[in-house]
Amino acid sequence: MCLQDLNPDEAIPMTSTPKNKEPIPQSQFGLLRIRRFAPFFWTQFFGAFNDNVFKNALIILIAYQGSRMLEIDTNILINLSAGLFILPFFLFSATAGQFSDKYEKAMMIRRIKLMEIVIMGFAAAAFYFENMIALMLLLFFMGAQSAFFGPVKYSIIPQHLAPEELVGGNAMVGMGTFVSILLGTITGGVLVQLENGTIWIGLTVCVVAIAGWGVSRLIPRAEALSPSITIRINPLTQTWKTIGYARRTHSVFLSILGISWFWFLGSAYLTQIPNFTRFVLRSDESVVTLLLTMFSIGIGAGSLLCEKLSGQKVELGLVPLGSLGLSLFGIDLFLAYDPPEVSQLMDITRFISTPGSPRVLCDLVLIGISGGLYIVPLNAFVQLRTEPGYRARVIAANNILNAFFMVLSTGIGILFLGILKLSIPHFFLIVALGNILVAAYIYSVVPEFTMRFLIWILTHTLYRVRHEGLSRVPDEGAALLVCNHVSYVDGLLIAGTLRRPVRFVVFEPIYRLPVLHFVFRTGKAIPITSENIDPQTFHQAFETIDQALADGELVCIFPEGKLTTDGNIQQFRPGVETILNRRPVPVIPMALRGLWGSFFSHKGGPAMTRRPRRLRSKVEIVCAPPMPPEQATAEALREAVAALRGNHP
Repeated sequence: MCLQDLNPDEAIPMTSTPKNKEPIPQSQFGLLRIRRFAPFFWTQFFGAFNDNVFKNALIILIAYQGSRMLEIDTNILINLSAGLFILPFFLFSATAGQFSDKYEKAMMIRRIKLMEIVIMGFAAAAFYFENMIALMLLLFFMGAQSAFFGPVKYSIIPQHLAPEELVGGNAMVGMGTFVSILLGTITGGVLVQLENGTIWIGLTVCVVAIAGWGVSRLIPRAEALSPSITIRINPLTQTWKTIGYARRTHSVFLSILGISWFWFLGSAYLTQIPNFTRFVLRSDESVVTLLLTMFSIGIGAGSLLCEKLSGQKVELGLVPLGSLGLSLFGIDLFLAYDPPEVSQLMDITRFISTPGSPRVLCDLVLIGISGGLYIVPLNAFVQLRTEPGYRARVIAANNILNAFFMVLSTGIGILFLGILKLSIPHFFLIVALGNILVAAYIYSVVPEFTMRFLIWILTHTLYRVRHEGLSRVPDEGAALLVCNHVSYVDGLLIAGTLRRPVRFVVFEPIYRLPVLHFVFRTGKAIPITSENIDPQTFHQAFETIDQALADGELVCIFPEGKLTTDGNIQQFRPGVETILNRRPVPVIPMALRGLWGSFFSHKGGPAMTRRPRRLRSKVEIVCAPPMPPEQATAEALREAVAALRGNHP
């Protein structure tokens, strides 16, 4: 199976070479100890913290004092403020992407942080005078600064990290962003309630902006990848042209649409939480902070779970899992709370003591975890599968579409809540049900997501897959994988373990099995059968294998030609020699251990006719060093695979 883009020609070669001599850390937390990641991490951490101190303080002022200051409905004011923050992404993202590809990125980040210091200086004055119009205008300028930071932020990561660090790096950025959102949200919520709180808010945002600029000076250089491009400012034509860069790789563009839908959902929840707290939960500002805290904890936890659940590779199978959680827990949030009759707004202590409050808090945490599982693999996939020369412009296109979906979310919020006067819980229900429809559409158009999800479920429920020597599989270039054939799910287990996409040669009757046929077809498996039974299929298989190897892909074959019926390795057929005579490529012997006797093997009778013995069975995948093609006879390969398998059928 070829678990890559919908068009194999779109795949970008991967390399595991770090961008400098610093060693690759053993865990994602080890990235915080290396210079090619740590200063950047803290720079974006301080930036996100500052944004949320400002935004949460402003939103709470609007929710609880906005109508007094401007005599406008608070639902409209809150959604208007969200729109003002997003508008600059439409206006400036295309230009920002060009700057990020043209100029050295560390320098770009430092100049953007200087912009933040100036904006926060004006914000301190606006908070001091409690000038709501000035604060909302500055929210626009904050959005502009973020629009310029976004393309640099996500395009610098793959320049400083190796491919096997990408998921961990994105997970740490996701976790750090939402921890900083959490801390900034708490800080803004606490400070705005203090005596002279607006003064403290102003001082805080100025100090943090200066700290962010200071740490940004330690970020290593990230050379310009397209220094010859000409900067064009026209926002309309450049926005359309920038989106065109994202459309060059179909799977990347679809992933960007998936990311944008996530921000639609996130905006729908986060924007309404203050009024949800006040009018539905009948609680005060402290509970707003608590709810935002729980949501942020969930996002951070979900982001960190990604590396563990994905095995340090970009695992698209987590995306459907995350989208399922977003809908289920969003629906439950609609059902979770029946507000008590109260004469005044409740504080945290009173709210927690009311029936249904733990359920609300759990739903928000689980929505956050689901969001983290959904968004981290998609971000890493976009970075990995985009050509470096225009990666920042693709990320700028991502920001533009994110902004469009967030504005769309704001507009729908105004429509349903401000005009149609729908309740906020009913709005949450509509959003959750809408997510089901969008997910069903995306996964029907891009079946790769569903296929990877099925593989991930298989490898994390029925089996505990361990591996040894997988680093011997090259990160780029053609190679032929040769493995023993024990069960109907051999290929799925191998595909779920390797970082690179693989095309599997599958016995045609197995290729046609229900459910497995969907997975094999989506993964571009190569069906084969006996020449005596179907000569056309037989010869077409060899032509397809040869072309795949010529294109630099991995191909995996099971030279026994059928599943073992006694647990032993059968004779290897000479087809493997035919392949290598036509296309000499390195051959990597592999062995599966522990599958004999499983539900999908023929032990004790035909496969899949007995009840499974147990869940989480231990399975091992072992690789030997590459064998030169001139030495890779059928018998030599059988001996190599048998030696790898040993006494572990």
